[in-house]
Amino acid sequence: MFRYFVFSCNSAAVISKRGSPMTSVSWIRRLGAPLVAFVLIIGPSFSPVHAVEDAGKVGVVSFGLFGDQGVFRSEATGAAQIVAGRFETGPINVQYNSKKGGSATIEALARSLQVTANRLDAEKDVLFLILTSHGSPDGLAIKAGRVTQTLTPARLADMLAKTGVRHKVVVISACYSGVFIPRLANANVLVITAADASHPSFGCEDKAKWTYFGDAFFNVALRQAVSLKEAFLDARSLIRERELREHFEPSNPLMAGGANVLPLLVGRP
Repeated sequence: MFRYFVFSCNSAAVISKRGSPMTSVSWIRRLGAPLVAFVLIIGPSFSPVHAVEDAGKVGVVSFGLFGDQGVFRSEATGAAQIVAGRFETGPINVQYNSKKGGSATIEALARSLQVTANRLDAEKDVLFLILTSHGSPDGLAIKAGRVTQTLTPARLADMLAKTGVRHKVVVISACYSGVFIPRLANANVLVITAADASHPSFGCEDKAKWTYFGDAFFNVALRQAVSLKEAFLDARSLIRERELREHFEPSNPLMAGGANVLPLLVGRP
């Protein structure tokens, strides 16, 4: 079941090859009057696969940061839906930017993370962050209308630390997203990125529903894998095959950290 609330999102431009590297995928239908941006609160609409018995809830924050391409809006929304269907979920917050504007800014992300964290058990639950945008060696591009920002690894690390939630998952679908791993990954923070720190990722055409990474990881692998690790390994193989077929240089998706998090996110069929 879905409830829609007006809100916003944005991103900073970085040229990619996702179809051209990491950019966008669009599929969300217009919901009546044009929305500059919105927060989508998703309640699991299909039978969830529960995590291990002693695991808590998963609170999801999903941001489509680059408003000029609808693929990021589509991916942020679709990914949150799928996570909500796979695990026992708590609060779910989705925001994205559009070409006209939006409020999915750095400041909005910090607020959203904190609000979601406040509704979780800091020791038992898991904060699950999904970010999709263009990326560069400096960080993630945020664009909402004329507003542009860059979300750096240091700034995101600071936001996550302030939430107070011990166990976190961060999935970043963007070119060069491996730059976030050194600042974020540790035993309590699992980080999954669409590319390493030196390569672009692909599939951000404006009218697409998913980037290559988002399609392989969320839309295909996570729907059926028992664990996030299994989903990552399956997705990495799918991406590699597609990049070879299309003669792209490998993006090299990465997974790091999370030794204490993975046991909490193993689903049962």
